[in-house]
Amino acid sequence: MSVLGDPQASTATVQAAPPSAHKRRRHWGRAVLPTYSWLVIAYLVFPIAIMIMYSFNKVVGGQPLVSFSWNGFTTEWYQKWSSVPGLTSAFWLSIRLAVVATIVATILGTLLAVALVRYHPPRFRGKTVVEQVLFLNIAAPEIVMGASLLGLFVTLNINRGFLTLVLAHVMFSIAYVTVTVRARMAGFDRALEEAAYDLGATPLVTFMRVTLPLIMPGVLAGALMAFALSIDDFVTSNFLSGTSVPFPVWVYGATRVGIPPQVFVFGAAIFTVGIGFAVLSIVISKKKV
Repeated sequence: MSVLGDPQASTATVQAAPPSAHKRRRHWGRAVLPTYSWLVIAYLVFPIAIMIMYSFNKVVGGQPLVSFSWNGFTTEWYQKWSSVPGLTSAFWLSIRLAVVATIVATILGTLLAVALVRYHPPRFRGKTVVEQVLFLNIAAPEIVMGASLLGLFVTLNINRGFLTLVLAHVMFSIAYVTVTVRARMAGFDRALEEAAYDLGATPLVTFMRVTLPLIMPGVLAGALMAFALSIDDFVTSNFLSGTSVPFPVWVYGATRVGIPPQVFVFGAAIFTVGIGFAVLSIVISKKKV
């Protein structure tokens, strides 16, 4: 008997089709998310890759300025990285500023995160207000913060310079460090600290030898975020720099006449160092787990 004349065979064929179609749809669905993720990553990395590529681009004739027409490969700008007046000093000023702001913001933000997790009202009065101020700090536009700080420093007759930049960068970095470290402490086991107390450790020794090593991945992540926010800040720094011109402000001023290729060299160096610190943070986090 033929299959076409058998109603049971036809029914079995119809019932067998949906699982195959469902499997194909599920396989297609699994491919969508990875593809989408790689496209987003490529979108984010593409401008950085262009910057690094054109840091090796030759400049044909005239003043050495960035040209987006490919003229040939060269390492000349890496050899002459310090030949542009003002650029090198602006870069090292940004590095010093980011280091100081990161250290101060990391210390203050970590201690604030510990206080927010450990203490509750009435022992910590105003905890809700502190939390709201932190999130307002993150949500506030930079131009508002820069303009308000400028008005404050002018009113107090404080000269704009490195000090005002440090105060501003610490101010907007503390919130990010606090939120990051607080998230790390969410699942912290207090029994480990209590065991240290039972063995005779003081609160300071317990914090340094028990608490801090356990939350170190969060502290490092907050520090990296503070460093990145500080070194690439333009809006707030533009209001408060005064005679101390950091790297982003210098680059913005250079756009009026043309950007020297050395700017891309410094940008590539910052990106490479940032990647190195990120990898180091991941390695330390895995060792702590």
